Amino acid sequence: MIFISNAVQLHDDEVELSGIRAQGAGGQNVNKVSSAIHLRFDIPASSLPEFYKERLLGLKDRRISKEGVLIIKAQMHRSQELNREDALERLVELIRTATVVQKTRRPTKPTRGSQRRRLDGKKQRGATKALRGKVSD
Repeated sequence: MIFISNAVQLHDDEVELSGIRAQGAGGQNVNKVSSAIHLRFDIPASSLPEFYKERLLGLKDRRISKEGVLIIKAQMHRSQELNREDALERLVELIRTATVVQKTRRPTKPTRGSQRRRLDGKKQRGATKALRGKVSD
C-alpha cells in the first residue's frame, strides 16, 4: 500500500514499475544493469477519489499523457531499489501537491499615504536632476 494521506491509499498493483537502463555517463555499469525505473500510473483507472483525479488531470505537466497516464523516470541513484523509492516518493509528492487549493487573490489598492510618499520621492528625484543642468550666468 502507498499512503497518500490518512484517508487515501493506493494499491501496489495500480502502479506499474519497470526497470530500464539509465542514460548518461556511468561506465560499464550503465551498459549492463537496468538500474533506472519507469513508473507508470493510470490516473483515470486508479482508486483515487474523483477530486484527486480531476486535479491531477488538470495539471499542466508534461509527464501526464493525453490518456491520463503519469510517467515518472527515476535514474538518480545507482541502485534500482533507491530509484524505485525515489519514483514512488515523487508520485506521492505530486498527488499531494495537486490537492492543495491555492487561495484566490484579492486585488488591493495602495494606501493614500504610500501614494503620497511615492510622489514626494519622485519630486525630490526630479529636483535633484534639475540641479544637474547647465549653469547659466
